[in-house]
Amino acid sequence: MDYMEWYDVVSELRPHVVRIVTPECTGTGFLVSYAVQGSMCVIATAAHVVNRAHYWEQPIRLESPATGKTILIRPSERAIFIEETKDTAAIAFSHDDFPLPETPFDLAPEGKTLKIGNEIGWLGFPAISPTDLCFFSGRISAFHTQSDTYLVDGVAINGVSGGPAFWNGGNRITITGVVSAYIANRATGETLPGLSVVTNVQQFQELAKQFKSLDEAKEQESSPAVVEQSCESASPAPEVTPSL
Repeated sequence: MDYMEWYDVVSELRPHVVRIVTPECTGTGFLVSYAVQGSMCVIATAAHVVNRAHYWEQPIRLESPATGKTILIRPSERAIFIEETKDTAAIAFSHDDFPLPETPFDLAPEGKTLKIGNEIGWLGFPAISPTDLCFFSGRISAFHTQSDTYLVDGVAINGVSGGPAFWNGGNRITITGVVSAYIANRATGETLPGLSVVTNVQQFQELAKQFKSLDEAKEQESSPAVVEQSCESASPAPEVTPSL
């Protein structure tokens, strides 16, 4: 494969990305896994995008910017897996009536991280232009081993949560995680530019392959938990010790 510019990467990833709409929230998700047999697939996103819909058993609509197709997924038609501590989630459902690419992109291998200073990009549907799949980029500022998250020098607007963050290796694309939060700089009392949080979702890469059917997946889905956060608020960001 020839060297890819960022616009080439966006073009490759676009069919894999979906807009997620619930009665109370909008966000972004992307394809990470297929079942070995059948039509079940898994979409990764941020937990705060779907946890209220999961708790209240509300429908979730997925919209594809590449095909223009939409699908309404009711609670009986899906299984949701949530990791609250990481603010990550996965939606398993049958995609018979919702065309998706044949092969998901590989996620970064477990235990492998990008070095500080590398530039990554991410895609999502920001609230200021909610129907447009927008591209963002920034450089990695730090990696937190305990929380398995990157801090990135770039913006993450409401609606972008759950979108894929990725590294352009020149001739290959590696998904580094999901956009899960934005930490504004309020050290002076004002809201100043801060850092985005990208969280690893490698645990979802093989999720669909673990189940023979959606019924089997539903037996293992996460139990709904009481939700106090709004869909615009991510889980608490990793603690950062400021330096002067």
